[in-house]
Amino acid sequence: MLACLLGAAPLAAQPPTYDISIRNHLFEPAELTIPANTKVRLAVHNLDPTPEEFESWELNREKVILGGQTATIFVGPLPPGEYPFFGEFNPKTAQGRLVVR
Repeated sequence: MLACLLGAAPLAAQPPTYDISIRNHLFEPAELTIPANTKVRLAVHNLDPTPEEFESWELNREKVILGGQTATIFVGPLPPGEYPFFGEFNPKTAQGRLVVR
């Protein structure tokens, strides 16, 4: 039993989670501040009945989120700055940005 305990790998710390909602083709919050140099988990909840695509060229991420579903998107660690994102299916209204400090 001691050999099993000594051979067990330590559990890695889970990255902090930040929630973003899509409602009426808008991101809420439209601006989200996250810590610099830290990997984070974005939980993107699409509260609309239609799909939306979370897209960011600066973050190199794109993910289609079906209506009523939640997607997990990992980002970082990032240097300080601003990183815009948008909903590709509704780019005029679904806009937001991550502020990294």
